[in-house]
Amino acid sequence: MDIQHKEGQSKGSFYIEDDGKVVAEITYSKAGDTKIIIDHTEVSKKLRGEDIGQTLVEHAVGYARENDLTVIPLCPFAKSVIERNESLQDVLN
Repeated sequence: MDIQHKEGQSKGSFYIEDDGKVVAEITYSKAGDTKIIIDHTEVSKKLRGEDIGQTLVEHAVGYARENDLTVIPLCPFAKSVIERNESLQDVLN
């Protein structure tokens, strides 16, 4: 599945589309020039159980690393994924 990125001035998202419809998405807000706040993760019922949510969190962490950003995971799902995986914790504030 192709993860796409949409970025605005203060918000952004990584998402997966199927037939032009968003079926999975993780959203973030920018907190200044050095931080992003992951605020929501949603995966459609038909994709549940395929680790798509975790993949989106990992993708957001990769984006943070590439752009030298720290992550504040306010989304409970993203927070739990990061807390369970030490390899993702280097981006925490």
